[in-house]
Amino acid sequence: MNGVSHIKKQAWHDFLTSLIDAYQIYAPIQKFNTLDYQHLTVEDIPNITYNLPKPITPLKIFFLPVKENVGAELSNSKPSIIIGCPACDLHALDILDEIYLKEPFTDPFYQQKRAQTILIGTDCHATQEHCHCTTYGIDPIPDKHADLLLSVMEDNVILEIKSQKGEALINNLSTTNAPSNKLINKLTTLRETVIHQLHEDHQQLPNYEKTRELIKSSDDFIWEKYSNTCVSCGACATICPTCTCFLLVDRPGFEKVRQIDACQLPGFARIAAGEDPLGSLSTRFKNRYLCKYVWKPEKFKSIACTGCGRCIETCIGNINKNELFMELNDEIKGRTL
Repeated sequence: MNGVSHIKKQAWHDFLTSLIDAYQIYAPIQKFNTLDYQHLTVEDIPNITYNLPKPITPLKIFFLPVKENVGAELSNSKPSIIIGCPACDLHALDILDEIYLKEPFTDPFYQQKRAQTILIGTDCHATQEHCHCTTYGIDPIPDKHADLLLSVMEDNVILEIKSQKGEALINNLSTTNAPSNKLINKLTTLRETVIHQLHEDHQQLPNYEKTRELIKSSDDFIWEKYSNTCVSCGACATICPTCTCFLLVDRPGFEKVRQIDACQLPGFARIAAGEDPLGSLSTRFKNRYLCKYVWKPEKFKSIACTGCGRCIETCIGNINKNELFMELNDEIKGRTL
């Protein structure tokens, strides 16, 4: 493993303490059964939770806030360090970058936040029931967009350089050394175990391309069945790391607010005279999956679902998209027999 350093956990926490005046530092902290990012103070640093999947809040919120005045001047805020970015969220930056950084329509607000943020990815040392990143070709080990990859094993912190920004940050550390082969082997075994477990847990779940074909071949019944308990709250879309729909709201004083929106909200597609192509619940429900698995792959190079499972976990109606896709797969198999 090239560019890998080893440091004791207390020395790492001392290093973070030394950075807290120069950076806004965010990291996951577990409170009761909830894991989420927190803006750190010095007192918070010992409470950082490492290598657990995944913070409730998707990484996109740091670059696309729920509300933002895009009519204002770019801010001069301190740069940020975000610790604990899981692979599913880092892969989601593929499609966000395609949308918001592509010329000639580059979003300066998104661009500035991306440029001023150091992303410290962490691999997952455990699985959750609805995590299914490997089904869509993503291992739970950050391999893109992270500036550093961090793994904590007991009192040991292993840091792997992934970018020039990450290297520049680590150069300020004077107490690092090369990890032992024993420590690296232990980490490798743990990673392989987690990947194997994810494959085992979701053997029946179709991959991204197969899901795309299943949706295109589906009839109305399955969408009516699964949307029956949908309450149109929009939680699945707003918490998704790849969904980025928004409204632009003009306010007095030439304020233009970009506000997060969701295709599952009633009236999302309503136009003049009350016409609404997504007026029916089942149509609106299906539209989200068409967008993620059919339409976005036609327009972008990146996938639009990274298997984080947050949409399942946050659904008030207890709708499990994985169960939907497995049932759809079985149904279409039955048609061909």
